[in-house]
Amino acid sequence: GEALRPEFRTYQQKVKDHAAWLAECLMAQGLDIVTGGTDNHIVLVDLRRTDVTGAAVEERALAAGLSVNKNAIPGDPRPPMVTSGLRLGTAAVTTRGFGRDQIKTIADVITGLVRGADPERFRPTVQGLCEAFPLP
Repeated sequence: GEALRPEFRTYQQKVKDHAAWLAECLMAQGLDIVTGGTDNHIVLVDLRRTDVTGAAVEERALAAGLSVNKNAIPGDPRPPMVTSGLRLGTAAVTTRGFGRDQIKTIADVITGLVRGADPERFRPTVQGLCEAFPLP
């Protein structure tokens, strides 16, 4: 029944808009996005031009308090348990009420993790966002 309500359509549009903004923020920081952006709720980061795997970034993100997924990309040269991609979704942050500023902050965190920054450096930022935007 929830999906039949007009509010759900508004929510879904926000999820898509947030994903597009996240992709834009990541690309502005030099990360590659499969298809050059997104028109749905998913952002697929291509890590092949970096020295890191999807599995490594997934582990770093968990240590920082973020949930992301390693993901294969088209023509991925790495095995499925390692991957050259990172899958990011925006439904959870939209549900929490994040706006463009908070999504930009998340993009900064992800970019830092891809570039090898210590995940503990970002834990207070992620925790602060979660405290400021608790689950409904």
